[in-house]
Amino acid sequence: MRRREFITLLSGVAATWPVAAHAQQPDRMRLVGVLETYFAESDSAAQSNIAAFRDALAKLGWTEGSNLRIELRWSAGNADQTSTFAKELVDLRSDAIVCDITPVVAALARETRTIPIVFTAVADPVVSGFVQSLAHPGGNLTGFMTQAPAIGGKWVGLLKEIAPRTVRVAMLFSPATAPTPQLYIHLIESVATSLAIQTSAAPVHAKDEIEGVIAALARDPGGGLIVMPDIFNVTNRDPIIALAARYGVPAIYPTATYFAKSGGLICYGTDFAEQFRQAAGYVDRILKGEKPANLPIQQPTKFELIINLKTAKEIGLTIPDKLMVLANDVIV
Repeated sequence: MRRREFITLLSGVAATWPVAAHAQQPDRMRLVGVLETYFAESDSAAQSNIAAFRDALAKLGWTEGSNLRIELRWSAGNADQTSTFAKELVDLRSDAIVCDITPVVAALARETRTIPIVFTAVADPVVSGFVQSLAHPGGNLTGFMTQAPAIGGKWVGLLKEIAPRTVRVAMLFSPATAPTPQLYIHLIESVATSLAIQTSAAPVHAKDEIEGVIAALARDPGGGLIVMPDIFNVTNRDPIIALAARYGVPAIYPTATYFAKSGGLICYGTDFAEQFRQAAGYVDRILKGEKPANLPIQQPTKFELIINLKTAKEIGLTIPDKLMVLANDVIV
């Protein structure tokens, strides 16, 4: 081999050495922040969500303590804590941040326009101003929608099926923590009209106002309650469920597992653990180089219908066979 050809070949080989060496090095440890504001850390539903998230990441090759570090923060609906924790996770220079509902997404969006954020439970990210479109988010935010607005009509229909005498429904929510109730109210009112059901909004600002709403529904036959998606309602699910049982008011709840386990009559909604499991897939793709701007917003794919037979018997309801067949689970 001529000397000039040998030097050229050697230079070409040498140029590949840094690339090859880099490829053989183990990935640096990545930092993923998780800000959960829908639940307190002690809540079993919260632990189920995080367990699903961790399990999905592990199956994708991310091992905590090896190539992954997860920083968890829990604000349990406290707005000040949410803002503080959002800033903390941004200041830690997380490689990605996972969060749940609209208020926490807003808090994180105020802190960063560069760190990828994956949300798990936003009703309508376009209306909320978080993304440009569902197909092309266009910024540093992407994720998974929770209850599609059309589900509001489903709640009315299911409540009428389980309690056929329903002629009036109140929609319970807190204006301070349910930023987009109008997304559901329109569909609720439309379907309710077709079923000859009168509707009324029931905004509450404190826990001690809940009983007044439920007691008013019980004064005349035919009252029913729709518990709207809301941090306030999740936090106060035990008193809401207990009061509905005490006054004999049939109620439907927006998310399945934890409302049903607490004694809710009928629950229909998104499986939050599944949302977190899917969010892990997006985090994996982001950590491997994909941009959130190019990851489309996903609508929920798994809904659960759970009926609490014990609660139905306590308030004198007989569950139609059709609902029993449709239910994913029946609590006895």
